[in-house]
Amino acid sequence: MCYPVLKRVLILVLVGMASARAQTTYNLQQALQTAKSNNPILKREQFNVDVSQADITTAQLRPNLILNNQSLQLVQSSKFPENTGWLNGANRQIWWQVTKPFQLPVQRENKINFAQQNVRLTQKQYADTERHLFQSVAQKWLDVWAARKQLDLLGTAKANVDSLANINRLRLKNQVITTTDLARTELLANQYDIQLKSASQEYRNELSNLKFLIGVQDSIQIDTTDQFAFAFPDRMDAIVEQALQNRTDIQAIKSTMDVADANIKLQKSNALPVPELGLIYNPQNKAHYMGVYGTIEIPIFSRNQGEIKKSQVLKQQAEQALRATETQAQTEILTAYKSYVTHKQNLQNFNQLLTQSQTILNSVKYSYLRGGTTIIDFLEAQRSWLDTQQQYYDVLGQYRQSYIDLLYASGMINQIAQ
Repeated sequence: MCYPVLKRVLILVLVGMASARAQTTYNLQQALQTAKSNNPILKREQFNVDVSQADITTAQLRPNLILNNQSLQLVQSSKFPENTGWLNGANRQIWWQVTKPFQLPVQRENKINFAQQNVRLTQKQYADTERHLFQSVAQKWLDVWAARKQLDLLGTAKANVDSLANINRLRLKNQVITTTDLARTELLANQYDIQLKSASQEYRNELSNLKFLIGVQDSIQIDTTDQFAFAFPDRMDAIVEQALQNRTDIQAIKSTMDVADANIKLQKSNALPVPELGLIYNPQNKAHYMGVYGTIEIPIFSRNQGEIKKSQVLKQQAEQALRATETQAQTEILTAYKSYVTHKQNLQNFNQLLTQSQTILNSVKYSYLRGGTTIIDFLEAQRSWLDTQQQYYDVLGQYRQSYIDLLYASGMINQIAQ
């Protein structure tokens, strides 16, 4: 094989290997959108909507025809007419009856309306299931982000200490430092190595959990630079107003009230009697008779009182649930919004500490390498730098957690998943 061909083959192999290792990167919004399409729990819940839609078809059906047959045979041969036997029609009476229950138009209309309202309720409940799932996805995305940041911090810290350990080995050969300085440096490097392995496993675990929630099998990673750009209204009362209109659990309860109204109408119409009418053909002893059939229930004792009362109580229950949920939503939004504002301010005030800790570490390291300070001062500066970095990401994580909590409490988390 000539070299140009070999080169092209090698390039194709390398490209294929790179593609196989390619990972899809998800920011928060992309993770939510992917979960909306692929999450296995949501796929299961989608069938509830199809089931409820089938009830509309059932409600639209009209009652079937009813066929009735009655046959009577004269069994006393002594009563047979002369010259007749068992199989002779003169000794038999047959009753054929075809009837049909006639459902009143108001009953059919109310059945269809009740089924339609149930479909809308199921759709609203599905949307609320999405809201709860999106909260879980966002929380797990944040867990992956926190694990990734911890892993990166420990990696940076270990790289710094490893670099210093290499320098100290050379300095020990030149008798610039003592073996104690090198041992302290290597001890810290080994400690970071153990922490790094644990952090790496924690990151992989959280990433696997996120993959399940968003419903993917391929290798993924998250966009750690995601700035959570979705903006909230400036005033909290505007957030509350939007939530009372758009939060899925409130919409579901309002839909429950519509179902209750439809059920009240249905149960009242079910108290009306359903007539059953039909035709009769009745051959008796070779004589042919025809007639009509009609029956109707007389509503004296049972007028569907129990179901009517139950439907009215269910309406009252839904009204109470709406009041309770609206109050709960206002409380959740109030606490989430205050936490969001507080953590946002804390994050803004922390930036100066990051700069100071980095400056101190650089200064102490520079001084130590030139013999101006001890290894203890450097190690203390290194630990202080790592603590400050971890505190910063804790504050940033708290801010992002409050952001997700406010998205969930306001119901806006469903909007960014569209």
